Amino acid sequence: KMWALPDGNIIVTGEGHTDWLSGCCFRASGTQLVTSSGDTTVRIWDFSKCGWILTSEGCGHAVWDCSWHSCGDFVASASMDKTSEIWDVNSERCRYTMCVHKDSVNSIEFLPFSNTVLTSSADKALSL
Repeated sequence: KMWALPDGNIIVTGEGHTDWLSGCCFRASGTQLVTSSGDTTVRIWDFSKCGWILTSEGCGHAVWDCSWHSCGDFVASASMDKTSEIWDVNSERCRYTMCVHKDSVNSIEFLPFSNTVLTSSADKALSL
């Protein structure tokens, strides 16, 4: 659900994931949203279509977090399977899989206006 502040009215409600949600991030333009879930998927939602438009299914484990690159063409995901992935929104495919952590990757974030991504892991490490 998306809420309007300060009045608390619901703007939009979306359903599509089959398990708990773990992360969400707006596209810089504000027209789309990416979500991550325990159902092992990352979904891209389009507000003008009132629903999801793309599901990226690359791993067999829960996806803990997601982040949208400031250019709008890439989405990053952090997974319980010790990997992070960079998804190309236009071609609808995974461009990079990063395997640098020894335990679950719990969060991921792009450094604004750069090609740098930061991950944090249950292995007690950060990776750039």
